[in-house]
This record gives sequence, C-alpha cells and structure tokens, in this order.
Amino acid sequence: MCGIVGVVGHAPVNQEIYDALTVVQHRGQDAAGIMTCEEGRVFLRKDSGLVRDVFAARHMLQLRGHMGIGHARYPTAGGENRSEAQPFYVNSPFGVALGHNGNLINAEALSQELFQGDLRQLNTGSDSEVLLNVFAHELMVSAREKGGILQADDIFDAVARLHQRCKGAYAVVAMIVGYGLVAFRDPCGIRPLVIGTRSDEQGQSVMVASESVAMDLLNYQLIGDIAPGEGVFISTEGQIERRICAPDTQLTPCLFEYVYLARPDSIIDEVAVYKSRLRMGEKLAEQILSEWNDHDVDVVIPIPDTSRTSALQLANLMGLKYREGFIKNRYIGRTFIMPGQAERQKSVRQKLNAIDLEFRGKNVLLVDDSIVRGTTSKQIIQMAREAGAKKVYFASAAPPVRYANVYGIDMPAPSELVANGRTEDEICEFIGADRLIFQRLGDLISAVREGNSKIHTVDASCFDGQYVTGDVTEKFLSQNAGERGDDVKRKSSETLDFAEINSYH
Repeated sequence: MCGIVGVVGHAPVNQEIYDALTVVQHRGQDAAGIMTCEEGRVFLRKDSGLVRDVFAARHMLQLRGHMGIGHARYPTAGGENRSEAQPFYVNSPFGVALGHNGNLINAEALSQELFQGDLRQLNTGSDSEVLLNVFAHELMVSAREKGGILQADDIFDAVARLHQRCKGAYAVVAMIVGYGLVAFRDPCGIRPLVIGTRSDEQGQSVMVASESVAMDLLNYQLIGDIAPGEGVFISTEGQIERRICAPDTQLTPCLFEYVYLARPDSIIDEVAVYKSRLRMGEKLAEQILSEWNDHDVDVVIPIPDTSRTSALQLANLMGLKYREGFIKNRYIGRTFIMPGQAERQKSVRQKLNAIDLEFRGKNVLLVDDSIVRGTTSKQIIQMAREAGAKKVYFASAAPPVRYANVYGIDMPAPSELVANGRTEDEICEFIGADRLIFQRLGDLISAVREGNSKIHTVDASCFDGQYVTGDVTEKFLSQNAGERGDDVKRKSSETLDFAEINSYH
C-alpha cells in the first residue's frame, strides 16, 4: 500500500503534489518523494519520513516545473529502507520516472530478464524499480520502431507489452521527459487509481492519484477511475488520451481498501468508502441480532479511527448507545504500518487512552475494522477491563485474516496472523474477549458490491486464500512469508544507508 500522485498543469506543480501527498499520507508513512520536470531537466527530492518532514522550503524551491509525480511509501517487505524511496528514475529512453502502488509477484524472474535480456542493472530490491525498467525497456522498443519519436499509441503499446510481462497488482504513475505523464492499472484493478481535471483561464490541469480525496483538496473535478488494464497518457499540454491495453480485464478491487486502507471520504471504483463501511455495520448488526438476540450489551465503543462508521451504524440498528471510549493521540502513526511487533505493542498505550466513565460497570461491545495479529486487540481489551468494564465483547467488521496478502499490503507472515491455524473460539480466548463476532465474508463482499454492480469479483485473498491473478504458487508464498516476518523487518531497519540525489540532468 502506497500513495501516488501525478500532475500536469500550467503553473508550478510542486505545491499541489505536496498537498496531495499529505492527503494520501495514510497510505504510507515510511518515505516520501517528489520529482518534477522543467525544460528537459528533472528535479528530485525523496527521503524517509512523513511528507511534512521530507520537504522543507529549500527543497520545494528546487522542485521546478509544470509536470511532476509524487509518492508516499510504506514497505511490503524488508522494513524501512531509504534506498527504496520513490519515485525511481532512469535516463533512457528520454528520462522516465515512476511511482508504484502494489506488488509484483514475478519480480524475481523479471529482474533476471532485465539483466540478461534487456541489459538493465537494478540498484535496489524494489519491485517498483523492476516495473520502471520494464516500462523503460518497452518504451525503448517503441521509440526504435518509430525513429525516436513517440505518439500516444506507441506509449500504449509499451503499456500493453508491460501487462504481458508483469504479474500482480500495480497502480502506476510515470513521467516521460518531453512527453507527459502515463498512468495505468493492472488488468484486475486490484489497487485504486483515479483521474480528475481542473480548468481555469490558463487551460486544463490534470491529476491522477490513489484516492479521490486528493482531487477534493485541490478542487479537481473527478472524472472517475482508471479502468483495469487501462493506460492514460496526459501530454505536457494537459491533453488526455485513454486506451484499454490488456485483452482480458476484470474489475477485482481489494476488499481491504474498503475495510481499512482508504479514507472514508474517498470514492474507489464508484463505491463510496464511507457508505460501504455503513453497510458493514448494518450487516454485522443483523448477524449479531440473528445469532445473539438475548445479548446483554450496554454500549458500543469503536476502536478509533477506521471502525467508527461501522460501529455507529451497528449501534443504531441494535438500538444501543454509541460512545467514544478511547481518545487517540494523533501524533502516533498507524500501528498496522509499523515495521516491528515491539514498536506496535509500545505504541498502543501511547496511541489510545480509555475514558473510564464509559467503561465502568458496563458490558461493552468494542468494534474494530479487522483483527490481524491480535496483539493490539488483546491490549485494547485489557485496557477496557482496567477501565472497569464488567464484560468486554469484540466485533470485527472484517472476517478472520488467515492468509498472506501478496498484492501490496504489509500483512505479516501467516504464522504471525492470529487467525492462521486457530478457530474463532481460540482467537477469542487469545485476545481475552468474553465473546467475539467476525463479519461473514459474503456480507463484507455484499457491503462493497452494493455500491457498484459492475464489481463481479473482489480480491479477498487475505480472508479466503484465493488469489485473483491465478498465478501465485506455493513457492512464492513460502518466499513471501520469509520476507514478511517482524524479525526480518527489524534487522533490515538496523542496517540502512542511503545517498540522496537531489536532481538529475
């Protein structure tokens, strides 16, 4: 999960990209970067940290030009690594920069192809650098065929060949010096990507971004989603051309985007995230009332922030009081994104504080968006008991997370998932709840699909172990598990070195 932004305008775009990155900051807190282009020269600033920490006034002044891309990163493997901050850049052909959200599942094989067949050297272990070099190579092929000058169709042909080579999930924004921006999405549309425009007396500006909230902030009119397998070319003058570049496409968005990752005020694949979470609360309430109609719950309390919408609707339908029982310290990052278990455990008490009067002497139903490792849920339940709750029940707006996610979400190794190899009763015992209720997978899918009937299938792989690209092998899953463990991330974070490059010519 990362946040990507691209802008073509008629004035300097550095501030717009910065502002848009702050809005998609929730998608990645590990590193941030912006690259802009002016008169054939590109300017880059990237580093570890939040957007506000990476960019000072002196950096912004250096990011000149009316076209650029930005990236907010979080690592899906290997922990924090400053050398893998994006955008990545290669100077041939033309000069190409790229930012990527997702995960390639054939990156290792592609790395060998690039070195042995395409004669390209990679400097990091990032699959995004692999993706960039595949795209650059295919652009080179198109350029050679057309005498070194590209038309939009030639760029789309390069994207089509990239789709044939790259497997997995990817939403991409790329910049070609002297030409414009290119945005494309994998043939399954697993990760989100939207496009919008804004017109003024100077002409049309165009933005692509991971989520529609970036458009809202900067007063862009949302055109809609970039379709699965679609390529979009935005010229330096702001003209837009679009083409489906893959023969077999299907809209298969990631369920976890709606459960947790996306902001509630975003619209993804024509589904309002906020309304999908309302429906999750409705269906969870219906399930509880059908299975436990003699419940003794006094109050519903959400685990802030993502579960608030579902919890409120659940309380409404069950006729229960809704109360804010935890106060969040907003200067602590999202624990799901933190690279190691020790950091997550330490941060829970720093991040949340219980309001005793909302718990004392009551039977409380805590609602969270999901349960991943279970250790955070365990600590929160203990906090509720320490605050005086008589009984603590726990409801998850998502089903048990039992399997690895290989499409760009930093799920831990399956052995670190609390639901892997445990029954729901055993999970309940582990987290210390008096009763545990999970959303049914069918209800969760329905809650999302009700917003867009064109969504026939979804990526629910972390819940059901079914990988929609159809080419995830046991060997890959085993290798993936070896890269996702907390021990690996901790060791990686202890051995980092990075040489920052501010500009390329």
